[in-house]
Amino acid sequence: MERKKRILIVDDEQPFTHLLKLNLEKTGAYEVSVVHSGRCALAAAKSFKPDFVFLDIIMPDEDGGSVAAQLRADEELSNTPIVFLTAVLSKQEVSTKGGSLSGHAVMAKPVSVEEVTACIEKWT
Repeated sequence: MERKKRILIVDDEQPFTHLLKLNLEKTGAYEVSVVHSGRCALAAAKSFKPDFVFLDIIMPDEDGGSVAAQLRADEELSNTPIVFLTAVLSKQEVSTKGGSLSGHAVMAKPVSVEEVTACIEKWT
C-alpha cells in the first residue's frame, strides 16, 4: 500500500480547517495535521515533515508570507510545496495573477475537496 501524503494546514479559521481535514482524510490518501497559528507553523512542520503545506495569508499572530519564508529557510523543509489558501483574493483575482503570489501557488477560498486534492496532486 502506498504511503499517505502528509498535508499540513496552517490557518486560524478552525471550522474551515476541521472540515478540510475531515474531507481530505476521508479520501484515504492523506494524513493531515492542522495548526491554527502562524507562530507554531515552523515547529509543527519540523515535527510532522509534511509533503505539502496549505498556508493562510492573513493570521492574527504571524502572516503567511513570513511563515513561508521560514519554511523556505529551513534546510529540511525548503523544497516542500507551499500553496497559499486565502479569502483575501477572489478566484478571479487569483486567475489574473496567474495563480501565484510571491512565487507561491495560491487558491482562493472557498474551495472544494476536488480543487484541493487536484492542487495537492499537481504539486507532489
